Amino acid sequence: MNIETWLAFLVACWIISLSPGAGAIASLSSGLSYGFGRGYWTAIGLQLGLLLQIAVVAAGVGALLATSEMAFRLIKWFGVGYLLFLAVRQWRSRPVDMTSEADVRPLGKPLALVFRGFLINASNPKAVVFMLAVLPQFLDPAAPMAQQYLVMAATMTGVDLIVMAGYTGLAARVLRLLRSPRQQRLLNRIFAGLFGGAAALLATVRRAAG
Repeated sequence: MNIETWLAFLVACWIISLSPGAGAIASLSSGLSYGFGRGYWTAIGLQLGLLLQIAVVAAGVGALLATSEMAFRLIKWFGVGYLLFLAVRQWRSRPVDMTSEADVRPLGKPLALVFRGFLINASNPKAVVFMLAVLPQFLDPAAPMAQQYLVMAATMTGVDLIVMAGYTGLAARVLRLLRSPRQQRLLNRIFAGLFGGAAALLATVRRAAG
């Protein structure tokens, strides 16, 4: 991959990462609930899911997913169900007493947050089909494929880690302003609605014909 192609791919990565989606919602939610240091584990999980998607495309399995209606539906509805589960969980999340000086944020387990982020990206078949259509545009058929996919994976995850850090940090700052249970409950329900909206959008996704 020459430098011009890589720069074009880098710009595409920024556009894709900055576009609001389930990953951004998850990062904001984790930052709100756990603060930056703990909440950023969700972003790590998102990148593991992203790496799995790239590996699927590189291995050629993405082409099978793009043509198999059954496989596409199974993964899609699993993703819808998981996003709805997150919506219910966020809705039922209890407000935290922020009146004391102590750090009273709930402690989410890092592995659980990583797994949460991983499932959000891994259960989105549309993302695999999207990458199957986009990534080959930046490949040089005369160059080693494995090396090019590694460069793409490093670029995509690097950019996404920066963007998700921004989302997580933004929500963590908002947490400091939430002093009343009513404010926290309202924000939790807003995020629950966003997760529900993401689930509804995923439910409308159809496999591209062809």
